[in-house]
Amino acid sequence: MTHAAAAIASRLPFTKRERATWTGRYAAPIGDRTRRKQGKTMKYAIVTLSLLALAACTSVKVKPVDSSVAMKHVCIHTNPAVIVDDFVMVMQDGFQRHGIAAEVYDRDLPATCEYVVDYTALRSWDFKPYLSHAEIRITEHGRLVASATYHLNGKGGFDMGKWRGTKAKMDPVMDELLAGFH
Repeated sequence: MTHAAAAIASRLPFTKRERATWTGRYAAPIGDRTRRKQGKTMKYAIVTLSLLALAACTSVKVKPVDSSVAMKHVCIHTNPAVIVDDFVMVMQDGFQRHGIAAEVYDRDLPATCEYVVDYTALRSWDFKPYLSHAEIRITEHGRLVASATYHLNGKGGFDMGKWRGTKAKMDPVMDELLAGFH
């Protein structure tokens, strides 16, 4: 420590320990008060990051198909507004995994379709497009039999899982929707 710095430090209201950490003319002493401020700042940072992480949660709501329903075949009604390319294929795989045949219809559904699947899927963009919201509704002659909703709260926020593929996101939803079928 230089003579000038020592003279300045001796006139300031610091403890001996704080004076010992004085390193120069413009340097601030590192003492208990500074460490307490750093601790509080760190606590606020941890709380803020925790809230951001919670805000980026995935919400899944499922009303599964009742196991008493004898669903062996479904008709998927194509939604031309959906631009998630592999969404219908992932749904078909999910139905087939549970022993349910699934056919896709672009136009009018045949009268033989007892169970109809309507869906919507939305994409968001953050460096690349990803699935941020999806809804699936299964009806029997117009009566709702089952439904499922997948939603990324806050469009995924800082969660790196938001870029997972459609299959990785929707397979658990389809499994929960069709839990009564094997």
